[in-house]
Amino acid sequence: MAELVTYKSLIVALFLLVLFIAERYAPAVAVPEKIVTAQRIMTNLLLWFCNSLLSPLIILPVTLYAINYGVSWRSDWQGTWIGSWRGLLLDLLVLDLWIYWWHRANHRIPLLWRFHRVHHLDHWLDVTSSVRFHFGEVILSALIRAVVIVCLGIPLLSVIIFETLVLMNAGFHHSNVRLPTRLEQPLSKLIITPSIHWMHHHAVQQDTDSNYGVLFSFWDRLFRSQSKNKRTADMEIGLEHSKDMNLLKLMILPFKSH
Repeated sequence: MAELVTYKSLIVALFLLVLFIAERYAPAVAVPEKIVTAQRIMTNLLLWFCNSLLSPLIILPVTLYAINYGVSWRSDWQGTWIGSWRGLLLDLLVLDLWIYWWHRANHRIPLLWRFHRVHHLDHWLDVTSSVRFHFGEVILSALIRAVVIVCLGIPLLSVIIFETLVLMNAGFHHSNVRLPTRLEQPLSKLIITPSIHWMHHHAVQQDTDSNYGVLFSFWDRLFRSQSKNKRTADMEIGLEHSKDMNLLKLMILPFKSH
């Protein structure tokens, strides 16, 4: 278990670092002058650091408990679905379907939105935006995911592979890396790409409430939540009528009365 988590962390960290460098040498969109890049990157990384402290204390134990005590009905299919590529593919689809609806719920349920809007208050997008989450959202997500894992008996390997793919693709679709149209267009038929997810961060609520996919892009098409608008170089990122906030204000924001 420890080795798998270590390998996952190294693979994801290396991939995000490559994206971080690439978007500085080949940005898709020039960073507006009003954006204080160093400040927002530091805020995003500090939020990530706070969440990384929670992993060994809460997230990892909850996930392991769910895996170890999940229902065993799938054991009857040993050799057919368990430990096979078909079982892994099914697990990836189920977990990604769950995270699609979880993401959508974060926009629809006021209590969840209190935490999730911290992610959307970033006034620009780059790879560091993919780790900008309030610790409350991270904890709630882990608890709900544990229920899914227990009910469906999803094995450890599937969870690790799914987490690796989701973290890598989250870094990718938040990034400001310039991609050739002939590459991004076919990719977007299967996975979430920057041009898709940037619309989700457009500071217009109609677009913010669309494009909920995290790994696979076909859920938005299937459930009719895909934005018909296209990313433009001058589109405003963030939320309507929002102000930039420092780390402390972001941490206490969900707990303030509105």
